[in-house]
Amino acid sequence: MIRFENVGLRYGMGTEVLKDVSFHIPPRSFQFLTGPSGAGKTSLIRLMFLSLKPTRGFMSAFGKDVSRINPAELPALRRRIGVVFQDFRLLDHLTTFDNVALPLRVTGKEEADYRTDVVELLRWVGLGHRMHAYPPILSGGEKQRAAIARALITQPELLLADEPTGNVDPPLARRLLRLFLELNRLGTSVVIATHDIGLMDQVDARRLILFDGRLEISE
Repeated sequence: MIRFENVGLRYGMGTEVLKDVSFHIPPRSFQFLTGPSGAGKTSLIRLMFLSLKPTRGFMSAFGKDVSRINPAELPALRRRIGVVFQDFRLLDHLTTFDNVALPLRVTGKEEADYRTDVVELLRWVGLGHRMHAYPPILSGGEKQRAAIARALITQPELLLADEPTGNVDPPLARRLLRLFLELNRLGTSVVIATHDIGLMDQVDARRLILFDGRLEISE
């Protein structure tokens, strides 16, 4: 699904933040992305989400060479990817329900076709009572759960989650992990970026370990 071969990334004229990174994300796979703060995890996720292009090296997404992708193709490719960023990126003028439903709405689906799925997912992540609330009055943990629900609602082929359990308590973190595992069981490849060793220890999964911009893989 995603392939990196000797990828390097730098911002402007700065030093490289990713150096000779090589790995691939197979279909239906589950892996953690870990490493200290500043190691390059968020940059790697942005590359996989196709919001950045490598400075050097080769990267492909769904069989397409990223360096040769026509910009007009990018929206369709990104719709195959669900992503949860650390800053949530919820729209303040939309309710929790409408934020979660947005990826379905932009594809032209009618509310009658997706309302039940959105309500069920919001209840599952513990936001059933907040579906009509707006983001400015949600707590950090509630915003994080809304962002996770929005990423999951389309049942993407690839899910990228940047510290998805960072603002929730341990019981809810375990519940969200089970949700990610169930999504993986249904066929979605999952990449979870996290510092939480306890969370990673709950799953026998591959670990992509970044340190100073370089990647090591622990099977």
